[in-house]
Amino acid sequence: MKSRKKAALPLMLGLVLACTGIASAETENEMKTVMDVFEAQELSLAESYKKPGENNPLYTQRFGADPGVMEYNGRVYVYMTDDLIEYDRAGNVKENSYSKIKCISCISSDDMVNWTDHGKIEVAAPKGKAKWAVNSWAPCAAHKEMNGKEKFFLYFCNGGNGIGVLCADSPTGPWRDEVGHSLINRDTPECADVLWLFDPAVMVDEDGTGYLAFGGGVPEGMQEAPGTGRIVRLGDDMISLDGAPVRLEVPWLFEDSGLNRIGDTYIYSYCSNWQTKGNSLGLGDGAIQYMTSDDPLGPYAYQGELFPNEGRFFGLYGNNHHSIACLDGAYYLFYHSRPVEQAMGITGNYRSPQADRIVIEEDGSLRSVVGTMKGIEQLKPFDPYRPIQASTMSDQAGISVEGCGEEAVVMGGAGAWLKVSGADFADGCKALVLTAGSEDGCTVYVTRASAGGEIMAELEIPAQTENLTSFEAPLALSGMQDLFFVFSGDIRFASWEAIRR
Repeated sequence: MKSRKKAALPLMLGLVLACTGIASAETENEMKTVMDVFEAQELSLAESYKKPGENNPLYTQRFGADPGVMEYNGRVYVYMTDDLIEYDRAGNVKENSYSKIKCISCISSDDMVNWTDHGKIEVAAPKGKAKWAVNSWAPCAAHKEMNGKEKFFLYFCNGGNGIGVLCADSPTGPWRDEVGHSLINRDTPECADVLWLFDPAVMVDEDGTGYLAFGGGVPEGMQEAPGTGRIVRLGDDMISLDGAPVRLEVPWLFEDSGLNRIGDTYIYSYCSNWQTKGNSLGLGDGAIQYMTSDDPLGPYAYQGELFPNEGRFFGLYGNNHHSIACLDGAYYLFYHSRPVEQAMGITGNYRSPQADRIVIEEDGSLRSVVGTMKGIEQLKPFDPYRPIQASTMSDQAGISVEGCGEEAVVMGGAGAWLKVSGADFADGCKALVLTAGSEDGCTVYVTRASAGGEIMAELEIPAQTENLTSFEAPLALSGMQDLFFVFSGDIRFASWEAIRR
């Protein structure tokens, strides 16, 4: 499929079929479904990796591990390790070595069900912004107002040997390397005996001071007190260190730092190691633990286990990596698991992001989280009466996303589809505007309730559409609806918008 630059061209009227939210008997008799059309054309619908009623994993168009989460302006932005399937010479799937990972994936949502895929951020060389870096693992992000303007910071691991940072003026980039080298490396004071210089967690306190926690690894014979956790105060610019890192005494530490403030309490969370048998704290292997302090630099006191290993809930055990994030006053645990890998029929520790609610008890303690495939209920209705980036979806089958940030577009073929959940067509909708292009021609079928259901509108994208072009079709809908976009052929889909009646 050829790449084309976005161009604003006049609206073109596509082939149209529309009905009201409550159709007349005559209209119902004339109604056709996508399944009818596809059967006549000998096409089939792609199958989703999610089951009905599941909001986990957050997305399925590719893998995404080690979720680092930042709240900004009423949205949560999830930055992830871009797990890539590796193959041996015979074409068989290999165990994930993480050595090929040079990008960070980013998605965001304000309702915890519909996620906008902002594409891949190219971080490590040769194409990345950080030319000095070999890999980009386990990201985290923060924002801070500087000189009257909000600035964003994306921290990442250069494998297990250091931590770098990129900067941007938007949570989705474009990103730039203002440091030109690692922020933390083997020459950083107090870091010589940290086995794994990775897994950063960042927090900006109420006074604007930034803190970065990191580290991991278990020296031989030191499983109970590895001594490899660190925390450091960041400079005002967020890309320098204000003093030497401080050693954290973390029981049974393995990896995966987390750093949050809830009320006046600082919370340091982490993943325990795999040698905890018989410990006096009652903590389990590969589980998320948490500690508290009244000072961000510690010392921290152990409180309890926040999340058992994901294998307890989903059957496939593996490394456990998390973030705690707050949206609209509620707290959520973001973690990764392996349901997409399982649905694909492969195995190799290829991971996908999930989220479940954290309950804070009256005494301020955190209730142990139960991992679910249902995930979080949609927090609010989805507003369709605005330009919507096409890479916004709650479910999909057969699509991919290319490009980054505002330039991210959906790529699909015959039988591919995407879903937007809980769209509120208040006051009624009269039309749909869609911006797309196609090499060989494609019909976009708009349905509700299911991908193969009744066709509410259809838009014909002509073959050899040289640029992304806007098409409009009548669409009569009202009330709360799940909306599906189904494709009969190749498509490059950029955006859509419902027009109020």
